Amino acid sequence: MAETAEEISRKPEIRKELQRAIGEKRTERIKARGRDKFWLIIHAVILLGCVATYFLVGSKLVPLPQASAGVVVRILRGMALIVIVLAIARVISIYMLGRILDPSARFTLQRVMHLVVALVIAVIAISIIFVNWYGMLAALGIGSIIIGLAVQTPMKSFIAWIYILVRQPFRVGDRIQIGEATGDVIDVGYLDTTLWEFGGKYLSGDHPSGRLIKFPNEKVLDEIVYNYSWPLFPYVWNEIKFYVAYNADLEFIASTMQRITEEELGEEMMKRVETFRDLLARTPVDELEVRERPRVIFRVSENTWLEAIVRYLVAPREAGRVKTRLIKKLLVALNAAPDRVMFPAGAAR
Repeated sequence: MAETAEEISRKPEIRKELQRAIGEKRTERIKARGRDKFWLIIHAVILLGCVATYFLVGSKLVPLPQASAGVVVRILRGMALIVIVLAIARVISIYMLGRILDPSARFTLQRVMHLVVALVIAVIAISIIFVNWYGMLAALGIGSIIIGLAVQTPMKSFIAWIYILVRQPFRVGDRIQIGEATGDVIDVGYLDTTLWEFGGKYLSGDHPSGRLIKFPNEKVLDEIVYNYSWPLFPYVWNEIKFYVAYNADLEFIASTMQRITEEELGEEMMKRVETFRDLLARTPVDELEVRERPRVIFRVSENTWLEAIVRYLVAPREAGRVKTRLIKKLLVALNAAPDRVMFPAGAAR
């Protein structure tokens, strides 16, 4: 039994797209768990202890040799900074990363944050060991600028990877076009994205070409991305066009093309389209323009013939196969009544 619009709308990716489409923020509040609250309290207690001890040592209420006092001050300062970093990381994990519905994206960003936290703690630890830590940080800053200029493109691609995870212009499994590249996304890495190409230089349809396309993630920040796999409506329009005479039986042609196309698509497919149309009704998209059943239209051509066009919805990956089957069946049905259809003949084609 096909899923209803209400059942589909409960899926995380659908719920997220609905919220994005209608401009609503998540209504549910992100709450810290008991364990998270406990660690935040521990961080606050340690920070207060470091601050109190720092002032005690600085005011010389606790008698310590000058050399020992300097070491203790550096240790307390470093501990306070580490506690602050850990507390900020936990708050980000709870109230920012916790809003990401995709578990894999949330897990990956957690790993990135842990890496950043580890690097910051390493810098703080070095500052405790070295007395002249201001100079060390200055040297580190200059070195970072030099390294940053050297790896500017990889860093931009890494930032674009985080953008892809958070904003999700596409996901693994989506069919997209970016620039001149068209394909199905099979991998989104830290620095690049891999597509399984369809169409391309050697094919005219949407059949896989057998080639892989790799492009740096930074391309997402500079190029328009066409996504054929929007979760709220994972279908595309397709059409088949024939030329017929002005005095052809248009009612017969329309009813024949309508019937053959509906039979090929099947009732189940049309019910699924109707379900997703109900989802679109919750967005600014005009769902009335989305017809679950095929539609036949006639248009005056630039030559001396009429264009008989059947337009229908189909899943992107099935578009080529469905179109091939439809053309065969439509030609058989229409050629069975040549006097009513009146296709162009001979040199008039």
